[in-house]
Amino acid sequence: MSTPQAGASADLVTLEQINAMDQAEFVAVLGPIFENSPWVAEAAWDARPFADASALHAAMFAVVDGAGEQAVLDFLNGHPALAGKEAQAGEMTAESVGEQASAGLDALSAEEVARISALNADYQARHGFPFVIAVRGHTKESIFAEFERRIDADSASERQEALRQIAQISRGRLDRVLAA
Repeated sequence: MSTPQAGASADLVTLEQINAMDQAEFVAVLGPIFENSPWVAEAAWDARPFADASALHAAMFAVVDGAGEQAVLDFLNGHPALAGKEAQAGEMTAESVGEQASAGLDALSAEEVARISALNADYQARHGFPFVIAVRGHTKESIFAEFERRIDADSASERQEALRQIAQISRGRLDRVLAA
């Protein structure tokens, strides 16, 4: 079986195929669902078989929920800053590139780049992890508004919000990998 990558629509897989995969195949296909965190798929493999996509996603997210505090912080810090240095250096995952482009973050003016850079730095300094938002369905204007709304929240609330946003992002990525 070829090894499709998350977001590669030409290589969709069925839930039956996922349930039959060995751990290496499972991680190769589903590892990109969670940004720079193939350990999530690796640990979720033990929960097979999955009844449906929701059960698969819940098993994967349970791995994150069950991780220790430092592991979750490291997990959050595995996410790139919006339109940040990873984007400018071409070092983001293909999934993040597509998601950020969908919101116009790949076509910011110099003023917008400066503004988002300052927001990223302020947010990271305040909360200890990057600002995370499920950008699909957002515009750059609505992302800036969310940044402004969330930057002064308490860090515990922001950590929970970041995990909610990652749940949304990862479910969308999973849905783009699974055949109907």
